[in-house]
Amino acid sequence: MYIIDDVCYAGEKTQNIKVKEAKVLRGGMLLLTFSTGEQRLFDTTLLKGSAFEPLKDEKVLEDFNIFHGVMTWMNGDIDIAPETMYADSYPYTAQSASIAVG
Repeated sequence: MYIIDDVCYAGEKTQNIKVKEAKVLRGGMLLLTFSTGEQRLFDTTLLKGSAFEPLKDEKVLEDFNIFHGVMTWMNGDIDIAPETMYADSYPYTAQSASIAVG
């Protein structure tokens, strides 16, 4: 846990990481590019709580914005901290993509 500007955040502080790009894949998966240059896969189906229920609708999931490095949906009603997305995602490489496909 850490505090910035009187806001308490869960987990460990990750050095100023931001989502730079995102692509929605099948099955609720997101291919994310972070400010570190890394690409990682994030599984939205693992998100818990009623706040994330709308993301089960593919049309809602595909209608995202990246605002100051944070992915948001529904005009900012839903957001996920980039630190959480990074910590809960899996490394992605072109090689891992070819293994998954073939």
